[in-house]
Amino acid sequence: METVVGVRDALVNWLSDGLVATTWWQIIVITLVFTHITIASVTIFLHRAQAHRSLDLHAIPSHFFRFWLWLTTGMVTKEWVAIHRKHHAKCETVEDPHSPVAHGIETVFWKGSELYRAEAKNQQTLAKYGHNTPDDWIERNLYTRFSWQGVALMLIIDVALFGAIGATIWAVQMLWIPITAAGIINGIGHYWGYRNFEAADASTNISPWGIIIGGEELHNNHHTYPTSAKLSVKPYEFDIGWMYIRVLETVGLAKVRKTPPQLQLGDLKQQADGKSLEALIANRYEVMAVYAAEMRRAVTAELDKLKASPGAQQAATRLANLKAAHRWLHRDAEKIPQAVRPQLDSVLGDNPKLAKLIAMREELRALWTQKHVSAEQAVADLRAWCRKAEESGISTLQEFSLKLRSARA
Repeated sequence: METVVGVRDALVNWLSDGLVATTWWQIIVITLVFTHITIASVTIFLHRAQAHRSLDLHAIPSHFFRFWLWLTTGMVTKEWVAIHRKHHAKCETVEDPHSPVAHGIETVFWKGSELYRAEAKNQQTLAKYGHNTPDDWIERNLYTRFSWQGVALMLIIDVALFGAIGATIWAVQMLWIPITAAGIINGIGHYWGYRNFEAADASTNISPWGIIIGGEELHNNHHTYPTSAKLSVKPYEFDIGWMYIRVLETVGLAKVRKTPPQLQLGDLKQQADGKSLEALIANRYEVMAVYAAEMRRAVTAELDKLKASPGAQQAATRLANLKAAHRWLHRDAEKIPQAVRPQLDSVLGDNPKLAKLIAMREELRALWTQKHVSAEQAVADLRAWCRKAEESGISTLQEFSLKLRSARA
């Protein structure tokens, strides 16, 4: 009888404490650490190293990430990579596996994992976009063949280590990627946030501090420079995934292949040349972002002038139009809602300076979008743009032209 009681007490103690006795706050810390390792595995291994080839990983971290993802997500590398590459190739179209523009924000946020599983069964997607992913013995015979057994093993490990509360830890681990990756990044990251660059899609930066989701919060930056291992581009932005990559690179376990280009300024040239054009094209997103910031400053100056003038009804209408211009005028035409375009047209009609800035922006964009133009003609067009800008009498354009003439590749 004493033996039975002893076994019962031991079982109760094990269910209560597991093999590792922990307090409630230690359980919270352990859960956060486990889920953060999963996030790091997704962003460093699946996303940056595998899907975009922005860095090369040593076999040690690469195999660790694969094993950890097998335990905590059951995701197959080839499937994840193929679906993500298709997302970039077909972004915001009906063929995009998880676009809130195509499928609706509620569908992507709440049913993102279901969209993922459905696309993972599409053999055409895997064949077309899943190339150059791991295909060794362990991938074929364990990770891919027994994908769900990994998460089952994780459940056993969690319960064995922490007792009954281990099941809760496991549940959080299983929900973490569907909520953060499938829901927040794929959903909110194409629906709400701020934009540094006018990428062709609707991508946004959810937060300038990429900590909780490993740096993936900087989604607009990523869609602008998809092959970059670093997702932060502004001085105030922080990408914790990049910090981990730099640590791995420092100890010889990773090699970065590409980072975002940075516009370099040198001596002011008498006129723009081929190097100036190369620098403009290579840094076109940054150049247009700087131009957009200058436009917003110009609109702000007009707002300040109007606020200082007498408050007539006409001034109130102009003030509303200028506020709309401050929000939308720097955006690409196709990103501006139809409802506010009459307000912007009214502002441009009243303000030749702003109208000139818009016209010159489109002429500048044409320098890298026009086709069948020789390099010599493109350089001549850039020189003509600079000359026109400097003769405009608008300080914003004059200063911008000087910056282009001092740019170097």
